[in-house]
Amino acid sequence: MFLNWDDPIAAVRAPARPTAEHVEPAAAPITAIAAEPRHTPPVAAAATMAPINPDDKRVINGHTDINQLAPFKYPWAWEYFLNANRNHWTPLDINMAQDVHDYHHKLTPEERHVYENVLAYLTTSDILAMRNIGLAVMEKMSAPELQIYQARQVYEEALHTWTYQHCIETLGLEQGEIYNRYRVVPAINGKIQIANRRLHSILRSDLDLTFPAALQEFLMAYIFFAAVFEGCWFYNGFSPIFALQRRGLMKGTAEQLQYIMRDEVLHCGFGIRVVKQIMREENIQPDADTLAQMWQEALEAENAYARFLLPRPILGYSAEEHIEQFRHVANRRARQLGVTEPFPSAENVLPWLDEQANLRKEKNFFETRVTEYQTGGGLRW
Repeated sequence: MFLNWDDPIAAVRAPARPTAEHVEPAAAPITAIAAEPRHTPPVAAAATMAPINPDDKRVINGHTDINQLAPFKYPWAWEYFLNANRNHWTPLDINMAQDVHDYHHKLTPEERHVYENVLAYLTTSDILAMRNIGLAVMEKMSAPELQIYQARQVYEEALHTWTYQHCIETLGLEQGEIYNRYRVVPAINGKIQIANRRLHSILRSDLDLTFPAALQEFLMAYIFFAAVFEGCWFYNGFSPIFALQRRGLMKGTAEQLQYIMRDEVLHCGFGIRVVKQIMREENIQPDADTLAQMWQEALEAENAYARFLLPRPILGYSAEEHIEQFRHVANRRARQLGVTEPFPSAENVLPWLDEQANLRKEKNFFETRVTEYQTGGGLRW
């Protein structure tokens, strides 16, 4: 079977071989061209190159061949890539019909406010994350096994953006109004501005990581991205929707976010692992005062966001719980990094949040997938 290039979904059969009764006449030889002498440039002798020694690879500032994947120096990076592919999904896999009914007929005005503004924050944040990895972090890695996982991460951030857009479109929300909230709502804009400021420097293509000051700048930006932006703000940011799910509301959206959360857990874990590897290889540590300022600034922004999102509690969730859970998750990220906990008295007030990352893809998708969606032409109805 061959692909039909006008309609790649349709397959066309290979043309039949000519029979003995009908044989196409052979084309006349093009003697004029064949007689012309060939003038090819001399082939330069290939330079011999030493084999790659994986011990020579480095996360950054490496000098081995970036195009040679194996032998691995960082096999854990390849495992991240394999695990990411095991979580493959699209927003079309999940039936959103009940969410449409819940949003328009069951949610209170306060709950709709929460739902809309969580999506408004997440839509912009994932685009920012996609650009940061694709344009800033990935090109500074000097081991291909790291870049391959990050290429998958760029795709996943685009997939997450599609997911939020799918939710917004399915519910019939005003797209221009929702997408502009990150510009006009101070509590949302504040978080985006902090991220832009802390990540802007590493977007520079001329950032020379062989200089200690530039290396420290890159390290702090990567810590912010992995531990705060993805590890705390994203991880904690899904919890208001999961609170609705626990009451049987907006279950389709919550299932979408469960798949996203599994991706983000990998993103955060990978980023922290890379940071720690850089710290070992470059013999560098993050500045303690700068770290403390980073955590405090992130907490203040999350506090303003939670107060805007939940000026009054909704059933099963409050601003105070949201803020305290941020503090608890921040301590966890600090422990993963091997640095001092920023909020040592914080409590785990939402113990059910971690359960959302442990979604098992063992459900029967014939019960949840919209019937118009088929993967690879494998389904027949």
